[in-house]
Amino acid sequence: MRVLILNQPFHPDVVATAQHAADLSLALTAAGHQVTVLASGRAYDEPRLRFASRERWRGVEIQRVGCLSLARNAAWKRLATSVTFLLCSAFRVWFLPRPDLVIALTTPPLISVLGALVARLRGSRLLVWLMDLNPDEAVAAGWLRNRSLTVRCLRALLRFSLHASDRVVVLDRFMRNRLIAYGLPFEKTAIVPPWPHSNDIAYDAPAREAFRRKHGLSGRFIVMYSGNHSPCHPLDTLLSAAQRLASRKDIGFCFVGGGSEFEKVRRFAAGHNLNNITCIGYQPRHDLSASLSAADLHVVVMGDPFVGVVHPCKVYNVLALGIPMLYIGPDPSPILEVASRTVRSYRFSHARHADVSRVAAEIVKAADARWAPHPAGPDFSREYSQDALIERFLSILPNPRKPESEIFQASEGVQTL
Repeated sequence: MRVLILNQPFHPDVVATAQHAADLSLALTAAGHQVTVLASGRAYDEPRLRFASRERWRGVEIQRVGCLSLARNAAWKRLATSVTFLLCSAFRVWFLPRPDLVIALTTPPLISVLGALVARLRGSRLLVWLMDLNPDEAVAAGWLRNRSLTVRCLRALLRFSLHASDRVVVLDRFMRNRLIAYGLPFEKTAIVPPWPHSNDIAYDAPAREAFRRKHGLSGRFIVMYSGNHSPCHPLDTLLSAAQRLASRKDIGFCFVGGGSEFEKVRRFAAGHNLNNITCIGYQPRHDLSASLSAADLHVVVMGDPFVGVVHPCKVYNVLALGIPMLYIGPDPSPILEVASRTVRSYRFSHARHADVSRVAAEIVKAADARWAPHPAGPDFSREYSQDALIERFLSILPNPRKPESEIFQASEGVQTL
């Protein structure tokens, strides 16, 4: 089967959707499919970094298009970059061989609309892989008004791409419920959580110590937030806890990653003269074991309005490594559901946003206890490992040679969150 994957970032980019798209493309190639990826010629968070316009990577054909190289520190810049990428992709896609299956992710938002047009005009099957949900995310973040004309138009485009699809893969049951409210049939959806990179990441004590020495973290209990810094994952409560615990010289806070709110963390630390905060950029995949292992307590954050809109994928890497975790966010949420099924209570704690006292107390409790990592057991591996979830994903792919009734049956058998 000839497969076309549409997503702005892709290998060797290090953002989450690039890594998950890369994992899937390699699995498809290993299964005997011909995979072509249409992506951006520039790194997502570092647009000055360019990639080759064409590349064959481990059997995957990568074709990259140009787009504006604007920084992501303003909404209009992100919009301009996204629009130019979509326009260039829409032109390039017609020069590619006709795909049997189009897989459209969600970077930039609504790239699934391009996937739907390609599928309809070229007679391909379409799978939409929703790593987040827009325009719902923009509304929840306050970037757009819920009943504005812009939002109504964007939702109409989303409905078009969803109803044009043969399958929609979502990350949790909350996201599925939102799609059902959009009028999407239940049987068209399948839940596949974002897998951990368990084939590449493991707790690594020597690399942990090397990473800590390199970044001046040695000798302290390290509280780490690693991943995308965005309004979807508000860090105000964690930053206030860091300020409150500034007198605890044995506790350090490490923020690893990038995104539109990354500079906000730097400004907060500088503005309050906090020496207990360290900011480090995104780490390449081969260094993730070192950076993630360097934490003594990982923090996972979800904004209250974002349940069913985003799904922090970092939680699965943290659980696989077995490092204690503090979740700041609403209840119910997919994070609480996953954690309650896979970790012991003493290695997981939960606090609400704005409850700085609770967050600070949980950090102090963990720092005083110094719990050792407890890697995930066989139950977690059977349900949430990279191999298990990719196998689940492959089992529900729309296939031109597979009766649709069999695809729906496979979808209904997928375990949900």
